[in-house]
Amino acid sequence: MTDAATRDDARKPAQVEAPLLRVSRLNKSYPTPQGPVAVLKGVDLTLARGESVALMGESGSGKSTLLHLVGGLDQADDGEIVIDGVDVTWLSDTGRAALRRETLAVVFQQFNLIPSLNLQANVAFQARLAGRFDPAWTDELIHRLKLQDLLERYPEQLSGGQQQRAAIGRALAVRPRLLLADEPTGNLDEATADDFMALALDVVAATGCAFLMVTHSERLAARLQRQVRLSAGQVRLSAGVINQP
Repeated sequence: MTDAATRDDARKPAQVEAPLLRVSRLNKSYPTPQGPVAVLKGVDLTLARGESVALMGESGSGKSTLLHLVGGLDQADDGEIVIDGVDVTWLSDTGRAALRRETLAVVFQQFNLIPSLNLQANVAFQARLAGRFDPAWTDELIHRLKLQDLLERYPEQLSGGQQQRAAIGRALAVRPRLLLADEPTGNLDEATADDFMALALDVVAATGCAFLMVTHSERLAARLQRQVRLSAGQVRLSAGVINQP
């Protein structure tokens, strides 16, 4: 390579990888008898591949609404949501279902297990649907979530905490590119909540997926790389934190 070519390469700007998730100018309101109430007011947010972010804020600040919009469970009034280079803001119902099946996974406050399937089949359900079922990985999840003695039980035969652990396993089994979690540890004891965090961060490290979690727990939020706070429907603070082991 000539000196001139070397100098030309040095002058070229370094390529910056596009974020896995980009939310721009997002607005959402809901109708009430007194008129529309704005829940999100021009929210901007990005997540890099492999980044873990805690979404925090008071009740009613718009955290769950934002998560549901990103997960394709609702439609925004205005703004843009781009996941892995695809503008998903105005996808059809079929397109949003494909997004949840192939690109992302959501852990809800509600368990949303399928009553007619036993625990083992529930954990494997989304991964099988997406064509990414890995028996060894699913077995590892089941053991790490301490579910191995409950595989033949149906949701109605499980406690709330056991159902939540099964729902967490189902989300992680698919190895999603974007993992969304809405207060996923609310029904778990502290030790199992820590196990979930370790599993989620393992998936982030191993697969490069992004992880966005709504939580009220400062302790759990401190395990993630960054905290974003919502207040009155707007991002008020985005701060990096030390990632705790």
